[in-house]
Amino acid sequence: MPKIRHIAIASDHPGKAAEFFKQAFELEELSRFGLDPARPDHAPCPSGVFLTDGTINLAILKVPADNLAVPEGLLGIHHFGVVVDDMDAWTEKLEALGAPCIIGKDKIPPGAHYEIKFRGPDGVIFDISDRPWPGTPEVGRSGK
Repeated sequence: MPKIRHIAIASDHPGKAAEFFKQAFELEELSRFGLDPARPDHAPCPSGVFLTDGTINLAILKVPADNLAVPEGLLGIHHFGVVVDDMDAWTEKLEALGAPCIIGKDKIPPGAHYEIKFRGPDGVIFDISDRPWPGTPEVGRSGK
């Protein structure tokens, strides 16, 4: 049975938001990226903090408007991710249900978590992956 194991939140201040959620809910910080304000070229770049409660990977991200047709200035839930047992079978099923794949296997950057993105009803973006996100447990045959 597929299990939600990843939620991404769009934030203007990922570091500040992460500190709040760590203090409020005792979440563990897994990693950070792109939060150095002294970047020499001052170009906008994605930044974020990854947290976990041991079951869900929570990504708090600052991302520019992108090819996912996410509106500029979006704050709140950006997308969610589901662990599945067979990426190809699930891709076929999701596309048959009318959810186009918008970022496929060929677009996964080196070193990134192995996931592909779809657009569901109302434009909701979600990922599928056949492996757990960092900080989350394996999904067993029983779905637990």
